[in-house]
Amino acid sequence: MLVKRWTKKTLFLLRFWLSKTNNPLFIGYYKHVYRPKKGSLSEKLDALSKSKSSPLFVLQVGANDGISNDPVHKFIKRDKWKGLLIEPQGLVFRNYLQKIYQKDPEIEVLHAAIGSKSDTLPLYKLGFCEDRWATGLASFNKEHLVRAIQSGEVQRQCRKNGITFPDKQSTQITTEEVSVCTVQEILKKYQISNIDLLMIDVESLDFEIVKLFLPEIEPEHIIYEHEHLSDEDIIKCMDLLKRKRYTLQTFGSNTWATKTALSE
Repeated sequence: MLVKRWTKKTLFLLRFWLSKTNNPLFIGYYKHVYRPKKGSLSEKLDALSKSKSSPLFVLQVGANDGISNDPVHKFIKRDKWKGLLIEPQGLVFRNYLQKIYQKDPEIEVLHAAIGSKSDTLPLYKLGFCEDRWATGLASFNKEHLVRAIQSGEVQRQCRKNGITFPDKQSTQITTEEVSVCTVQEILKKYQISNIDLLMIDVESLDFEIVKLFLPEIEPEHIIYEHEHLSDEDIIKCMDLLKRKRYTLQTFGSNTWATKTALSE
């Protein structure tokens, strides 16, 4: 188990270094060798990126480490996208996201969260593990983590990765205070007037982010994770987007919303 975990970590660090340095082998693979799976989210992102005559502008909310399980990372690097990537977890932001895009001048990164008002809020996260599967569960909704523990999902990941799940509840879930910015502040500070792609992955609060953006700006495309939304919020989110003239398509745990032209 320890050997498997070490191997996985080593391969991640190698891939991270290749991307961080914009290694020609890394970029060349995605330019000349890579072929996305038919019917996948990556295939549609690949087609969207290639269809643009100028670099696509992406705003990503919940970027995590910038590479693991990230559908847009390879296209940002390959096609030199522009954009703003936002991540609330301090350690993840400093150790990974900030570093992986340090050689990409058209990509800005921000350590913050997005909310309805400027504030600081507690971010709930697993307090005993910093692996990607664990940081991916961080949420401003404590119940999301509680459900993940009660369902046995966290314990299964611990067994899979050779990690001891702590008995003390105080070490199972911890908090980190995070600065919160409004959408208006983000758009003004970074002088954003158009978003080609809004990418959202915020562990059960994706609908809340959609609701915050749409009154201010309507991106050409929105991808959000519906997997952790309640049945009620799934329907409400779809209804809101349809009223805003978006057409919807599902890819596994994600929904892709595309702005429909008024002439259609």
